Amino acid sequence: MKQRIIVACIGVPVILVVFYLLPAPFTPALIAILSAIGTYEAMGAMGMNHPRIALYTAALALAIPFWVYFGEKRIIGLLVLLVYLVVIFLEAFASNFRVKLEKVGAVFFFALFISYCLSSVVRVGNLYLRDYYIALPIFLPFIVDAAAMISGMHLGRRSITPNLSPHKTLEGCIGGLVFGIAACLLYGLGVHLVTGATANYYFLTVYGLLGGIMTQIGDLAFSYIKRTRKIKDFGGILPGHGGVLDRFDSVIFCAPLVELLIHYFPAFRLG
Repeated sequence: MKQRIIVACIGVPVILVVFYLLPAPFTPALIAILSAIGTYEAMGAMGMNHPRIALYTAALALAIPFWVYFGEKRIIGLLVLLVYLVVIFLEAFASNFRVKLEKVGAVFFFALFISYCLSSVVRVGNLYLRDYYIALPIFLPFIVDAAAMISGMHLGRRSITPNLSPHKTLEGCIGGLVFGIAACLLYGLGVHLVTGATANYYFLTVYGLLGGIMTQIGDLAFSYIKRTRKIKDFGGILPGHGGVLDRFDSVIFCAPLVELLIHYFPAFRLG
């Protein structure tokens, strides 16, 4: 727990500085780094040990957030995808069948899945009211995760996924949802008091509820991957947490949902 707190005390200010103080291109840069590391961890979990394929796939994950930031130009995306596929299959041909098709497909899936979903943060950062929303896709799942863990530790009685995640309890899940809703309402109040923007607390309640549910689905999804691959953590780059995927697994699922909610149910307006 001590290590988790230390990492949070360092990581949270870094994220806030990137989002609010540094120039806008630093946001896709941060997401690109997280995407590349997360994809590399996923490749390790899947047993992809071909160094050049790993390098090309990590580079693809690194490029996607910048592609999103610069407008998701379809022709550029098609070109990069085509080059990647040709290079990967040339490497597979040259391996004399040592590179297995299922591993090639898995790493390609993870590169797109991790990077494009995390890039929802970049798309939110491109909005006109970016400063009002940019923290939500990251910190909502962080808060729900922490609240679910603490609630489960102190109140947990009924395990809901004993074979998948034995420590996940019904009480912890409910605690995560309650704190997720409360966090969104307090966030809305804070934005209103600081900027004068009008906050829609009904929509923020929906953000907290649905975001909390999606956060816990994301956590379970990556627990499923770890169980099927028989690993404890995806990595060790974040002491107390594990790897980037161990910390940002819920963000990968929650961030796209928050982006959709902002699009269809904007919680803030000027005036």
